[in-house]
Amino acid sequence: MAAENLPAAPTDTADAAGRLGRGMPAEGAGAGPARALGVARMPWLGPQPARKLLVGGIVVAYAWVASASAPFSTRALISVLIPGAILGAIAYGRPPERIPPPESIDVAGFSYWIVTLALLFEWEASAFRAGAPWWHPTLTDLINPMLTPHPVRGAAFVLWIAAGWGLVKR
Repeated sequence: MAAENLPAAPTDTADAAGRLGRGMPAEGAGAGPARALGVARMPWLGPQPARKLLVGGIVVAYAWVASASAPFSTRALISVLIPGAILGAIAYGRPPERIPPPESIDVAGFSYWIVTLALLFEWEASAFRAGAPWWHPTLTDLINPMLTPHPVRGAAFVLWIAAGWGLVKR
């Protein structure tokens, strides 16, 4: 009797509603712990989903603890230096492949970014020079009230780490 003629062993599978049950695996569906946890339905996780979920959970937990520190304190400084040092070590130890330079630059798109950055720099510099009166606050004075709640500050910390990872991965 050929091996391909044998029925597959029962494994944990999920039905269309996402409920787990015992039965035969669906056509083309992988069996195993990832499928049993429902991770196979998250294709955006790619390979090694458990590792990515674990690292994501660690980053979120770290951001929650780090964002609880008082601004400009030693604890806040160390909380920012740790992920920065980790990402820097990864970038140094695993440099990315060189991306060939573009043949031409989109002048319109480039000019939009330059104008935006120039306006933000002008706003910050003029507010700093004027002593930041109430009618012309600095960008930091405008953003600080939005970052006061702990969940928002934690989410901003996660976004900051994700941006750093994006730069390292690039």
